[in-house]
Amino acid sequence: MEGIAVRGLTKRYGRILAVDDLSFTLEPGRVSGFVGRNGAGKSTTLRMLLGLTRPTAGTATIAGQPYHALRDPLRHVGALVDPNCFHPGRTGRNALRAIGRAARIGDARVETALELVDLQQAADRRVGGYSLGMRQRLALAAALLGDPATLILDEPANGLDPDGVRWLRSLIRGLGGQGRSLLVSSHVLAELAQAVDDVIVIEKGRLVAHNPIATLTTGGESLEDAFLRLTATSQGATS
Repeated sequence: MEGIAVRGLTKRYGRILAVDDLSFTLEPGRVSGFVGRNGAGKSTTLRMLLGLTRPTAGTATIAGQPYHALRDPLRHVGALVDPNCFHPGRTGRNALRAIGRAARIGDARVETALELVDLQQAADRRVGGYSLGMRQRLALAAALLGDPATLILDEPANGLDPDGVRWLRSLIRGLGGQGRSLLVSSHVLAELAQAVDDVIVIEKGRLVAHNPIATLTTGGESLEDAFLRLTATSQGATS
């Protein structure tokens, strides 16, 4: 089944065109990096995918439906957007249990999610005492709670130490290997290049490239080099 489909997606804020007729699809079992400069439209695109912002035109669907139309959305899509979304007075375990009960997800799955993100030892500590990296892990556990086929991760490595970054890379690859669709937004291109199958590049809200990473980085070119080359060409063409 189709994971994510963006077709003709457009968003205007007054005179500002944040996303401009953007189209792409994600196939099951593929990990796609989503990259662009600050202000390129990545966050706006993700917000439209997750039903947090209404498009001016076009569609953004998950499993063939807009987010608001999904029945039991946590079982279809998991999202890591803001690691600071948890009440600081709750323990990590209770924060996940509250989300799970709202979505009719049992406590056993909470324990599985904590294990997946290696947070069992800190699960009974209050979230207010967590480091940024631990809050990232907890937010990732929340994204995985419904065992979704599609995952949207915005800067998931933020706050992780080198061991955590390596662990995250392995987790992302493993989730893709299970047949899930993953859309991973990151500015850390060297790390992203080690985790993704495909790369979606946007500039000024427009699609610049959507290719397998092996195609973008031929001839020994790094993903960073390819990104700068592609966006420089785009800037020159639209200036």
